[in-house]
Amino acid sequence: MSCNACLVGNLQFEIRVEGDQNLSIYPEVVRHMERNGELMRAEGGSLVVSEAGMKDFLDFCQDHMEPDEVVFRLDEGKWRTLSEAEDILESEWIDEVIRKQQVTSHAQPIVDAGAEIYAHEMLARFYREDGSVIFPGEIFGAARKRDRLYALDRICRMAAVRAASFTDKKAFINFIPTSIYSPEFCLKSTTMLADRLGVDSGRLVFEVVETENVEDTDHLKRILTFYKEKGFRYALDDVGEGYSTLELLSNLQPHYMKLDMKYVQGVAADPQKQRTASAFLTEAKKLGSVPLAEGIESEEDFEWLKEKGYQLFQGYLFGKPAPISSLVEG
Repeated sequence: MSCNACLVGNLQFEIRVEGDQNLSIYPEVVRHMERNGELMRAEGGSLVVSEAGMKDFLDFCQDHMEPDEVVFRLDEGKWRTLSEAEDILESEWIDEVIRKQQVTSHAQPIVDAGAEIYAHEMLARFYREDGSVIFPGEIFGAARKRDRLYALDRICRMAAVRAASFTDKKAFINFIPTSIYSPEFCLKSTTMLADRLGVDSGRLVFEVVETENVEDTDHLKRILTFYKEKGFRYALDDVGEGYSTLELLSNLQPHYMKLDMKYVQGVAADPQKQRTASAFLTEAKKLGSVPLAEGIESEEDFEWLKEKGYQLFQGYLFGKPAPISSLVEG
């Protein structure tokens, strides 16, 4: 089994032309693309072209056609306006980052009530060939534009598993559920790598990123069931007031629940945050999940949460994300 999401090849753009003026020019466009070797196929008022062909088409369209009456899509996805095509073409650099796996993992400690290290969260850090850093917002934005989210998520997971082999503690590994097509296939490489490196499955905790944005909960349940069957643990990230559907939490049965930092920072002095943190703790206990407070920066917040019954803690108070080499040296 294979799918385009697993590969980082040249994109194919399906273009649909509408409007009398555009349709009158359309046959000549097709002939031009054929001559230049940029045409993949053509039928009716649509054509499929290579990435180079799309660049060529954009230039021609701006001068001789009505751009507002042209739409395109990638891999039979949703139809988009032509204005979005330029952003996709300009984001081509993301393909090189993925092909060359220009990603590493930094580790941030997760501690218990005694401030002893319980686990590390493995956080992806991206860089260019010259060593300069690429910020996560920039790289994930480019991946979304070019439908490379799965391929990017995959290399991040693989880097995190490799990083986990350098420590005997648990490793929390982020993943984006919407990037997973079929858990049995898409996650196979992750489980195989863990086996090859001798990383015990019980040490890996897969953390759902963008928890509140998950719409297809059945798909998420299939992914988490796959992880559970393989012996892995899983966590829900950024849980708070906006993620209070008790039925959903009950169905997912997370091993760990992470309280969103916006309810953690300043909790010791804020009654509203205290109510949210207490309700979260009650729900976690009810589900048998380990409650984890993230984003802790002050001793006061740490002491308040610890006194209330929180079991795990994460934040700058205990350590910032650091290169894996620091774990090896430690």
